[in-house]
Amino acid sequence: LSVPTILTKMGLSEGFWHHEYWLPPGATWEDMKESADIHYPQPQDLLLCLPGALLLIIVRCIFERTVALPLGRRLGVSDKLRPIVQPNATLESFYVLLGRTPKEGDLISLAKQSDLPIKKVETWFRHRRAQDRPRLMKKFCEASWRFTFYFTSFFSGLALLYDKPWFWDHTVCWLRFPQQPLPPALGWFYLLELSFYCSLVATLPFDVKRKDFKEQIIHHIATITLIFVSYCANLIRFGMIIMLVHDASDYILELAKMLHYMKWKQVCEAVFIVFAVVFIISRLVVFPLITYYYFVTKFQLFLISCLINTFLMILQLLHVFWSYLIIQMIFGVILHGAKRKDARSDTEESDRSEAEDLAKNK
Repeated sequence: LSVPTILTKMGLSEGFWHHEYWLPPGATWEDMKESADIHYPQPQDLLLCLPGALLLIIVRCIFERTVALPLGRRLGVSDKLRPIVQPNATLESFYVLLGRTPKEGDLISLAKQSDLPIKKVETWFRHRRAQDRPRLMKKFCEASWRFTFYFTSFFSGLALLYDKPWFWDHTVCWLRFPQQPLPPALGWFYLLELSFYCSLVATLPFDVKRKDFKEQIIHHIATITLIFVSYCANLIRFGMIIMLVHDASDYILELAKMLHYMKWKQVCEAVFIVFAVVFIISRLVVFPLITYYYFVTKFQLFLISCLINTFLMILQLLHVFWSYLIIQMIFGVILHGAKRKDARSDTEESDRSEAEDLAKNK
């Protein structure tokens, strides 16, 4: 079956998949006909990312319960005691329906309705917010899972590409494109990456919510779009290089988070500096250079190449944003000895105020 026939059978418009949109000028889908020995990317393969994402979520739950949780306990990760919130139907109703942080007028009204001093109402809301904050062990388990995946992904990807001549020479990357057969290992790697990012989107509402939550959503959508489009257009070689560059620093960040939750301060700071160097070099230097030399200079403009360039630019803007946060943390926290606080932290209340409230309750 030809690619247009397969795409049409998937219920998608044949006009949408016209070769002029997806392939460079002069190339057609007929150039990618399969034979017994030669295989090309087939868009229906990407449907496997749905059960793949579900499988990864199941594996993650098992990993966090059987590996990350016992490991965290053994390494001394423990949750702090939190003040007990006294049941109050009026305050709870406001908290759930209207907001977690009432304004001054709301505090006065709630104090009258519940027959409590305003200070008591403020303390109740502070305790209630603290109760909803993710616990340290949950953060450690999440970081452990992502460290394991990113570490495995990066080094397995490096092993797959190390002996490929097009990995080292951008002039070979597009040789005879689009007639570049798909090695099974690269196809499965692509599917694994797509499944992982789909699983991240599915678990976003349940994971630790950080201040860059919106940027994370934009990043995941852009990444999923790029993986999908590059696979359909047989831009596998370029896509593999881009994914490898992105995975180079992610596992180091998750390791730094784990060390932070373990309260290994000096080791954490050293690892974070290593992460910062790798992130800035890979995302602000290597990534744009690869995009320019491997893609921009080698392709004539057509619809999909313009779309890919757009989403690559979105990723680059996110890289600049995160690099700013990283540099801010290095100068504000590590070099100047300021109070440690992740720029992407979900923390709303200070540990000190929470500890003082706990002491009063005792």
